[in-house]
Amino acid sequence: MEQTYAHATGLLSGIWLLVAIPLASAAVLLLLGKRADKWGHWLGVLSVAATFVLGLSMFLSLRGLDDDARSAQQSLWDFIVVGNLHVDFGLLFDPLSGVFVLLITGVGSLIHLYAVGYMEHDPGRRRFFAYFNLFVAAMLLLVLGNNYVMLYFGWEGVGLASYLLISFWYTRPSAATAGKKAFLMNRVGDTGLAIGIFLLFAQLGTTQYDEVFSQVSALSGGTVLILGILLLLGAAGKSGQFPLQAWLPDAMEGPTPVSALIHAATMVTAGVYLIARSNPIFSANHTLQTIVVSVGALTLLIGCIIGAAKDDIKRVLAWSTVSQIGYMFLGVGLGGGAYALAIIHLLAHGFFKANMFLGAGSVMHGMHDQVDIRRFGGLRKYMTWTWLTFMMGWLAIIGIPPLSGYFSKEPIIAAAFERGDWTSWLYGMAALLGAGLTAFYMTRLFVLTFHGPERYTEENKHPHESPLIMTVPLMLLALGSIVAGGLLVWGDLAHWLEPVLGAEGVEHEPVLAHWLITVLSLVVTVLGAGLAWAMFRRGTALAPEPAGVVVTAARRNLYTDAFNEAVFERPGIYLTRALVYLDNRGIDGAVNGLAAAVGGGSGRLRRLQTGFVRSYALSMLTGAVLVVGAFLAIQLGWLA
Repeated sequence: MEQTYAHATGLLSGIWLLVAIPLASAAVLLLLGKRADKWGHWLGVLSVAATFVLGLSMFLSLRGLDDDARSAQQSLWDFIVVGNLHVDFGLLFDPLSGVFVLLITGVGSLIHLYAVGYMEHDPGRRRFFAYFNLFVAAMLLLVLGNNYVMLYFGWEGVGLASYLLISFWYTRPSAATAGKKAFLMNRVGDTGLAIGIFLLFAQLGTTQYDEVFSQVSALSGGTVLILGILLLLGAAGKSGQFPLQAWLPDAMEGPTPVSALIHAATMVTAGVYLIARSNPIFSANHTLQTIVVSVGALTLLIGCIIGAAKDDIKRVLAWSTVSQIGYMFLGVGLGGGAYALAIIHLLAHGFFKANMFLGAGSVMHGMHDQVDIRRFGGLRKYMTWTWLTFMMGWLAIIGIPPLSGYFSKEPIIAAAFERGDWTSWLYGMAALLGAGLTAFYMTRLFVLTFHGPERYTEENKHPHESPLIMTVPLMLLALGSIVAGGLLVWGDLAHWLEPVLGAEGVEHEPVLAHWLITVLSLVVTVLGAGLAWAMFRRGTALAPEPAGVVVTAARRNLYTDAFNEAVFERPGIYLTRALVYLDNRGIDGAVNGLAAAVGGGSGRLRRLQTGFVRSYALSMLTGAVLVVGAFLAIQLGWLA
């Protein structure tokens, strides 16, 4: 045991390399410029792959240790020392951060490899991989930081890198707008997180995880509630949860590997990580947990409803991500053993969602960048490997046993029915309805893309399979879509995470028997998939048809964009214009008016200086007469 502990300690002393390797790769690719164009993409792939190998070694080194010893902290230097505020640039590798490191770098490596083929003809490929590696480095810092300031440092790095990647094709107005939208909406959430960190320091005098969590019991219920809401606001921004979900589907304007990385393995999982890491805070207030569960339940239904009405293959998957992250928020909001369930679903989702996003990219590659599923059909016979791997992701996400989604999503549905009060029915039925809707819109996507009659346009009449460098990552991710959920459950990941998330504790009695919940979940899934197959197996109209109120609202994102525009954007524009007018006419007007008055008065006084001696003599005489006259008036009492 001592040798195992010594080996683990020695290996874990290199935690900083997990962040340094991809960060150094990004720096090299950016600084060398065009000189690295020929080989820069391979440096990007190898750096993330090397980080995965190192992270896996560290993760395995923890397995030989006792539960209480399964963590290692590393303080590199004093990051902030101001008065009573002392923040280390410190890193923490424990069971929770370890599984996130493997997800980020493992799935990230496959996405990087896929991107080599996908971006082959793009002149900015080297720059793309530089941003890609910067994104990975920032995400690793986010999950490895041992305090909230380090988390926030990585949090903002992820925001910057996502902006660069989403707007990578910045010459397209839609891409530039999408990047700006993502950046601004994330700033709203980031403001909440920053204020929450300020509140932590004001109340507890520290931002260190272990010190904060040991003192949560000393906080009042109101303080915990406010603190949790602020942290939730940050989490909702990064993970695309209501009411800050509008940026996530627009992020599809970036290259498809960006969509896969953001939506599957990294950025959108940051909010779930934040709440899971802060579980002592959220578990300390039942009202706070109810808010988190409500946000998750509402978001998962919003994502399902909107996803069922979209025709863009990537946007359907994007709204699917919004919905699936909603399930994860539902899990972390339920607390107790559901924290681990949410993490299991997060990891399984990383495989099958990356699989489908890259599959969508493969379809686009073979269809000359066509994204409208109404223009596909019959691709199964032209793109066999893409069809087969995409099918594994489809079956996994709708929860068909024994694929991974069944093992990761169904337990969250069951946990929702176990909340212990009247809300068990509310949240349980929302999760169950979400399962049926997920099966419907994902089956619609699958059928319209790969089955039914061919509906191609002139420019994409010759679809073709993608090269091996793109299909091999699809095969590996499809394998993960099949086995990941079962392995995570049977491997007892929940027990592995107990040192961080706590023991499961005593669960409430479910309002429905477990077997009945499982049967209902499978029934609504089959019904949803069967309905979609019946409706779309012969194709669909190539132009939008008149639709009912619900479909029309779904096509318009349930009017959330219109609401944001009416309530926030337009009033903000009008307020800005009013402030600009006030600044120009009021503040600047007063300053400029005073300057003009002084200048004008000086100009008039300057006219008295004529340069003639007789004028100056007359002025002196006049002044003298006035002075003498004033003295005489005083003496005579005229001026009392």
